[in-house]
Amino acid sequence: MGNIFGKSSAKAKVSRVTEQDKAVLQLKQQRDKLKQYQKRIELQLEKDREMAKKCLSTGRKERAKTLLRKKKYQEKLLSNTDAQLETIEKLASDIEFAQVEAQVISGLRVGNEALKKVNEILSIDEVEQILDETRESIEKQQEIDALLNGVLSEEDEDEVLAELDALVAAEEGPEKTPEDIGARLPDVPEDDPVAAAAAERKRKEKSGERSGKKVALEAS
Repeated sequence: MGNIFGKSSAKAKVSRVTEQDKAVLQLKQQRDKLKQYQKRIELQLEKDREMAKKCLSTGRKERAKTLLRKKKYQEKLLSNTDAQLETIEKLASDIEFAQVEAQVISGLRVGNEALKKVNEILSIDEVEQILDETRESIEKQQEIDALLNGVLSEEDEDEVLAELDALVAAEEGPEKTPEDIGARLPDVPEDDPVAAAAAERKRKEKSGERSGKKVALEAS
């Protein structure tokens, strides 16, 4: 049972309403009451004025005078009420503004604490050391680049470019060179085809003449 009550009390929601919120609420409630009182007074003033007119019209001058005195007194009360309303509204505004200022100060406090922790992680000496090390690394790399550029000759640079071209060609895939294409083409004849055809024709004519003479000799 004790554990159950303990859990229920632990789960109880913490109220976010502050004492300043309660004070502002009470001031606004008082302001509303004063405004309602003002409306009643204004209605009563109008009634007393109308009653004073009627009394004068009926010849009751003293009664009209009494009503006007009452009206004057209530007008003073109404004026005092205006001053009270102004004070209440100003006080409520001041409290609300003070709450905003308190929230701003709280935020600044949290930010200041966070900034202090960051400054504790990196001190000025550490930052200067990091910057010096970075500067030294850059200068060292620049010296290495300068040495490399000074050691290589023009011939070395040409070889580097040729090796680079070879790597690029290997990445892009083999290309057919003119030598490879020429190897696949048929051989070009060295003799003139016209002259060769004429020689072949003459050879055949001579062969025919020899055959004719041989046949004639055998017939005789």
